Amino acid sequence: MGSQGSTSSSTNGFHKRDRAYAWPFWPAVPLYPYGQRPTLVREVVKDTLWTFDQYQGIFYVVVPIRMTVVKLRPTGLLVYSPVAPTPECIRQVRSLEVQHGPVRYILMTTTTGIEHKVFVGPFARKFPQAEVYVAPNQWSYPINLPLSWLGLPPKRTHILTQSSSIPFADQFDCAILGPIRLGLGPFVEVALFHRDSRTLLLTDAIVSVPFDPPPVLNLDPYPLLFHSRDRVEDPIVDTPEARRRGWHRIALFSFFFRPSSLHVPTLGQAIKDARKAPDNSRKAYFGLYPFQWKTDWQASFQALHGEGRPFVAPVLQTLIFNRDVPEVQRWVNQVAQWQFERAIPCHLSAPISMGPAEFQAAFGFIQPEQEGHDHALPGKEFEFLQSLESDLVRRGITPPASF
Repeated sequence: MGSQGSTSSSTNGFHKRDRAYAWPFWPAVPLYPYGQRPTLVREVVKDTLWTFDQYQGIFYVVVPIRMTVVKLRPTGLLVYSPVAPTPECIRQVRSLEVQHGPVRYILMTTTTGIEHKVFVGPFARKFPQAEVYVAPNQWSYPINLPLSWLGLPPKRTHILTQSSSIPFADQFDCAILGPIRLGLGPFVEVALFHRDSRTLLLTDAIVSVPFDPPPVLNLDPYPLLFHSRDRVEDPIVDTPEARRRGWHRIALFSFFFRPSSLHVPTLGQAIKDARKAPDNSRKAYFGLYPFQWKTDWQASFQALHGEGRPFVAPVLQTLIFNRDVPEVQRWVNQVAQWQFERAIPCHLSAPISMGPAEFQAAFGFIQPEQEGHDHALPGKEFEFLQSLESDLVRRGITPPASF
């Protein structure tokens, strides 16, 4: 099953208006591409498991966001971490319902990722027969609101547990990470193991960076081309090499915020330089392009890519998982007992070919004293995140790390 009508885009950075892509509630989380969100569907395991990819970002730093749909026995569907329920997306799910039965369960799988939580209520309203299960210890900021106030249907919303009491426990194993106390609210993530397909479903805990742009980003190549330029005066030209170069830089932004291979000019200089922007780039932020890449930036991406190996995102390593190492280790050990052959996270590459050994290796950073441990990512790339962590701890926003 492929994308249905998802290729209507142009290189000026904005989709042609199409009702099929419409997402009218985008002001709740105002991320690109705002009110027009195309969806790319891929069948991962024949007649059993499908991924639905959309994308979002800030300043054209766009990455995939993904939901996974799994066929239940004897009939029905389970939805892990919904994406925006656009008409196109819902039509694609309906086509699966015709073949495999109705959506029976919808899962909100984290407590902290607003980009994952904001779609659950609207998605659930499209499938009124489905039961909704949410990760425990949900919270909202600045006011901690009841789940019903966040758009979740009160009569059919339940809290996920690790026990056999969940109605899909005959086909899935469930492992809940957390709560990890962070200050504003706890971090929780739900891992799900589908036994029949030997597939591990994750939200944010593990990622893999592809060398080529994720396919969904090619539906709207403008963000890739925007970041492919070396200087503000460079024209935007659409070539496979430019798309790849733009993706490599977007990946560095996404993981390190301010990678070591990037020089950021002053705002005044960036505004002055914007006058040099060619016409086909002035439509984006009035020609502003405040980035100057150093000559070694490709080496930084190669270290991040790491031949596609799975790893824990630096922001989770630096700001979250190191707050409660025993809890993370407990969860890792629990998940590693499952005999999975692939993992599907909610971002970047999927599926990732990996088993329990590779999963455990990705968390080697929580035991840095372990002999032979490979840190994988260069320490210099963590400097900005470490300074951010120190500032958050100093201000009392987050507790200090446990190691």
